[in-house]
Amino acid sequence: MTARPDPCAFALETFLHQQERKSLLRFVVCGSVDHGKSTLIGRLLYEAKLLFEDQVEALTATARRAGPQEEIDFSLLLDGLAAEREQKITIDVAYRFFTTEKRKFIVADAPGHEQYTRNMATGASTADVAVILVNAAAGLTGQTRRHTLIVSALGIRHLVVAVNKMDTVGWSQDAFARIEGDFRAFAADLDVDEIAFIPVAARAGDNMVARSTHMDWYRGPTLLEHLEQVEIAPAGDGEQPFRMPVQWVNRPDSDFRGYSGLIAGGEVYAGMSVRIWPAGRIVHVKSIGTPGGDSDLALAGESVTLTFDEAVDVSRGDMLAEASAAPLVSDRLSARVVWMADAPLAPGRSYLLKAGTATVKATVGDRIAVVDLDTREERSADRIADNEIGTCVLQLDRRIAVDRYRDNRITGSFILLDPESYDTIALGTVEDALANGTARRDAAGQAGTPERGETAHRDSRLRSAAKALTWRALATLATFALALALTGSIRFAGSMALLDVVGRTIVYYLHERMWSKIAWGTRAAWSTREPAV
Repeated sequence: MTARPDPCAFALETFLHQQERKSLLRFVVCGSVDHGKSTLIGRLLYEAKLLFEDQVEALTATARRAGPQEEIDFSLLLDGLAAEREQKITIDVAYRFFTTEKRKFIVADAPGHEQYTRNMATGASTADVAVILVNAAAGLTGQTRRHTLIVSALGIRHLVVAVNKMDTVGWSQDAFARIEGDFRAFAADLDVDEIAFIPVAARAGDNMVARSTHMDWYRGPTLLEHLEQVEIAPAGDGEQPFRMPVQWVNRPDSDFRGYSGLIAGGEVYAGMSVRIWPAGRIVHVKSIGTPGGDSDLALAGESVTLTFDEAVDVSRGDMLAEASAAPLVSDRLSARVVWMADAPLAPGRSYLLKAGTATVKATVGDRIAVVDLDTREERSADRIADNEIGTCVLQLDRRIAVDRYRDNRITGSFILLDPESYDTIALGTVEDALANGTARRDAAGQAGTPERGETAHRDSRLRSAAKALTWRALATLATFALALALTGSIRFAGSMALLDVVGRTIVYYLHERMWSKIAWGTRAAWSTREPAV
């Protein structure tokens, strides 16, 4: 007798399968203190019917104790610390996971008070989207500008400006337009892909999940609709070169030597040529160990153990990189920092710099600039104070391998530590590597031990396609001219040219992509530019 399938087990399996297929969006809600961040997130969860009954009952009971006409305070869902409830501000970063029919979300409620800017930067460091809350009556504040600069510096390319408390300005379209204009002027040259503006009243739920009846002049999506449909480029794009900081040298016995770490960009495959930086030595990948067993291919975001075809000297802190796409290798970095300590950053002071898995001593140079939060201009300064954003030059005690932050958020970021307490005192991003001596090559003409930052030319798929098309255009014209000269028929010559361009373009493109994976015969290009700071 055949057993009946369990309908509950089938329903659970179907649900889990649906959840696995949904995309995940990480977003941070930030902005000035008292602009309603915690209330917005709590109301969003409530309106989307994502709260448990006991949570709603607890909120309702709290409101009744405060007074018979008191409304539910949704900020209590996230302000969990006693100090936060007493002061009505967010101190720590609160994370919440929720899901809708279209997407999964992890939201970080970042503190708005200037004193806790470091916590806000922590919450934003892993986000894909930043929801910046602005009080419709107060407009842009210094903290709004500071948070916007921080999320931009941390590589968040999608911003949502939620103009909150629209009820306090009579649901005015003019007030909303004024804030939109001010923000666009401030963010005119920020490196972002998209800025969306949504008028909301978080406490009442207007334009959170359902469209507001008070603002019929607004035709855009609600906040949840926008978050469900915003498109984020996947991490580890195939065009990104392979990067893997070595976290651990894996030696379980004398017969095995592997190098473990998280792939920070690109892909790696068995037989691939990689360089070990900062030494610059080329090796070939013999095997790729994953939690599920050996694999022929691994992508960004996977933790793997690589073995090579020969025994080499590799240590924690080294970086494995695609042989034809070198990182920056230098002991002198131009950096942008978000300072988070009472004692200011000043020339001559030394700290510990942790980039990836490498930790080195870093001394501050004499070129320091601070970003003006109103004009966004950099002005020369003799220090960077608590909660200020600035740029500086860091002299390291040895060379390390990094990337520019705009090229790779993982290998282009770092933190500064107090050498005595080991407290984190700054978040930083690499702007560039500075020249410090003369670059040299080894006898084979390959990159040896450079004394300055190194970059390498690497054709993208688009460049390879463009080269193929231009080359074929010239060759096809030659084919057409030759066929016309031999036959005297324009129609025949055109047919020959058409067949020639279609067939050989495909072959040439595949040929170019094949060679882009082979390191033999490549030469690195050396960066000699020293950017102004």
